[in-house]
Amino acid sequence: MQKLKKEYRGLSGRELAAISCRVASDTKAEDLVVLDLRGLATFTDYFVIMSGRSTRHVQGLAEAIEGELSAKRITTKNCEGLSEGLWVLLDFDDLVIHIFYHDTREFYDLEGLWHDAPRIDPEALVAETTEDEA
Repeated sequence: MQKLKKEYRGLSGRELAAISCRVASDTKAEDLVVLDLRGLATFTDYFVIMSGRSTRHVQGLAEAIEGELSAKRITTKNCEGLSEGLWVLLDFDDLVIHIFYHDTREFYDLEGLWHDAPRIDPEALVAETTEDEA
């Protein structure tokens, strides 16, 4: 088993969210939202929520994000819904990613359920992390 590369050891949920947002933007995710759940939930620190235009697009988004993180030897603790492509959940402990087909997202309304959670601008998050790497 290969060890996690030094630069990827101890990445925070925020840094994982930034990587996920960059990949999501590159793969044309729609309505990207980042929620800061620290202090509101015990099971994770951040939610990244996005939509895909089709079930295949949802699956492609999930595969792209999971592939990028696994290339850094960061593996998902749990992946659900990939075969259906209506709602894919990727659990990375400090980060949980929800990728919805747009109709399914409206029905479950996670943003409404977690309305108390502060929102983080995905573009600013990606830029902040990019600056830290430079």
